[in-house]
Amino acid sequence: MGITNAILKVKEHRKSEKIAEVNFLMDSGAVYSLVPGKVLDALDIEPYREMIFSLADGTTLKKKVCSAYFEFEGEGGSAPVLYGEEGDEPLLGATTLESLGLVLNPFIAVRYIQCEC
Repeated sequence: MGITNAILKVKEHRKSEKIAEVNFLMDSGAVYSLVPGKVLDALDIEPYREMIFSLADGTTLKKKVCSAYFEFEGEGGSAPVLYGEEGDEPLLGATTLESLGLVLNPFIAVRYIQCEC
């Protein structure tokens, strides 16, 4: 399977005028998305809690959690987002994909279309 990236717009809420375009690595195995803290700070998006996450190797991390509004190809949705620290790369997780009505295709991001057969 190849690496799939997508550029999404990120902002505080649907009507926000401050917008950042972020190039995300898509990972349907990740629950939450991660946006660098510097980007979230510039958008006036503040963390509202901390959560502990377990990695595949058994280590745990404590991350700040925010809410953000994401847009891809004209469609948008809100989702929880992890506040990235120095060295963290933008990551697009399943919760954000689902809020946008998207599924991960290893070649391209596609909108899920329900077949009424």
